[in-house]
Amino acid sequence: MKMHAAVIHEMQKPRPYRESQPLSIEEVELDPPGRGEVLVRMRAAGLCHSDLSTINGDRPRPLPMVLGHEAAGEVVEVGEGVEDLAPGDHVVFSFAPSCGACASCLSGRAALCAPGQVANGAGHLLGGGMRLHRGGQKIYHHIGVSGFAEYAVASRRSLTRIDADLPFHIAALFGCAVLTGVGAVVHTAGLRLGQSVLVVGLGGVGLAAVMGAAGGGARHVIAADIAPDKLETAKAMGATHVVNSGDADAIDQVREISGGGVDIAAEFAGVSKALEFAYECTARGGTTVTSGLPHPDVRFAISPTRMVAEERTLKGSYLGGHVPSLDVPEYIALYRAGRLPVEQLLTHRLKLDEINLGFDRLASGEAIRQIIDFD
Repeated sequence: MKMHAAVIHEMQKPRPYRESQPLSIEEVELDPPGRGEVLVRMRAAGLCHSDLSTINGDRPRPLPMVLGHEAAGEVVEVGEGVEDLAPGDHVVFSFAPSCGACASCLSGRAALCAPGQVANGAGHLLGGGMRLHRGGQKIYHHIGVSGFAEYAVASRRSLTRIDADLPFHIAALFGCAVLTGVGAVVHTAGLRLGQSVLVVGLGGVGLAAVMGAAGGGARHVIAADIAPDKLETAKAMGATHVVNSGDADAIDQVREISGGGVDIAAEFAGVSKALEFAYECTARGGTTVTSGLPHPDVRFAISPTRMVAEERTLKGSYLGGHVPSLDVPEYIALYRAGRLPVEQLLTHRLKLDEINLGFDRLASGEAIRQIIDFD
């Protein structure tokens, strides 16, 4: 079939993106789903910093590629061997496909699925196939999703079925922002009632973490960013305190609020200085967790002696350490109960042909979460 999609051919084009057009809307061809795959009509897709990181070159990917990894849609056709989804089902995509059989999957760490990571790095689907092309040229898949398109073929193991009455523009948020942000604090760091939490970097994922910390019973929820307007937004989403991390005494402010340092510091800015800030604000015996993805060449220096003497924990968190098929329905239930008001993350809704303008907003900090509507 033929469809329209946002294709990136070259990284590191200059801003403003509305002029340099790093993503071009093109007619591409999409092959039918193979064994274990599903054809999905895209209904909503979110713009995330992980997409921007490919555009600006921080996360190199094989090109050309259809970007987009936070998405929701409706099943159109299922491939051979898919028996638990049917046309008309509504689904949320996961950017970390899990084979269900490797050591990581069998130990409950689906986000670390080895075959899934190999496929994502190669720009293939989980089974190794590629279904996108144009005029004989292969087009790569973006971490198993390629959501900036009218349709997508994905592995069944990249999809979670959801209730049909959940709006697609809300459902898409559960594919990345909610799982990554809430999960880093609640799941990876293991938030306990009454602990103090610092969230550094208040994009869509960071603000979801603020919600998760507040909903999870944190005593202090301290939100930090260099943008004053994002600090105000964080207050509305459950932050008990805010700190401008650009202030010369920002670390002292956090330590004073928390009584010496926070139990959990979570970093989502994807900048080494932000991770350093989070680490310095963490109390003795505390946990620093990061979901930020800077350029692979970036390094972060710490003192092993200090880590040992202060019994510090430094952890990475990918997709919040979740198993999407289990955890997405649970988080949706919290949303329905009013305990996870993720609709507050949405600042803009746009059409596919406005995507470069959307990434200008994201790069400048003007937007939190923007959703492309395909209806």
